[in-house]
Amino acid sequence: MKDSQNKQYQEEQALMNPPKKGRNKCVTCICIVLLLLLVLVIVCVILAFTLFKPKDPKTKVVSATLEGISPRLTFPAINIQLNVTLNLKIQVDNQNHASFKHADGTSLLMYKGVEVGDTDIYAGLIPAKGSTILPCRLTLQADKLASNVTGLLGDLMGGQLSLEAVTRIPGRVTFLGFIKKHIVAKSNCQFVFGFPDMEIKSQICKNKAKL
Repeated sequence: MKDSQNKQYQEEQALMNPPKKGRNKCVTCICIVLLLLLVLVIVCVILAFTLFKPKDPKTKVVSATLEGISPRLTFPAINIQLNVTLNLKIQVDNQNHASFKHADGTSLLMYKGVEVGDTDIYAGLIPAKGSTILPCRLTLQADKLASNVTGLLGDLMGGQLSLEAVTRIPGRVTFLGFIKKHIVAKSNCQFVFGFPDMEIKSQICKNKAKL
């Protein structure tokens, strides 16, 4: 009876005080798991600030031409007729390590802050580290110039006409299939046309992106 009680007591003590070697293995395993989790977190942070950090798509005008030109200015009754179509080819460079899927965009033709023409840019997909050319055809709507006939007349008499093309292309980049970042690529180009030949004398383009 006494021997049985001693054996039971020893078993209880063994359960309450497992071998030191077993405890060390358990602690080691926990430390390894925590270390792996820490390494995983560090790797994710590094990727978030490098590989997976969204970069601005770069837009630039690679070609600008005019067609359908028939400007006419008559006196003494002032009659201004302009039939001008501005053809742009806008290159969009995707600097991300993921494809850039853009929705329908818009391009506006502006004169002294007033919209005088517009066109749509169709949706598409630009591959990772790739680029594409987007055609943009802007027709000047002469009737919309009526609100600023004085300024327009002064420009034409001075031999040059300044117009601005503002392009907006919304889209998003997707990393690993689930990390999504929305980006809006914008470009702003100012063109100076000679009058009456209506040739492009100069152009200045700036681009930016809104994350």
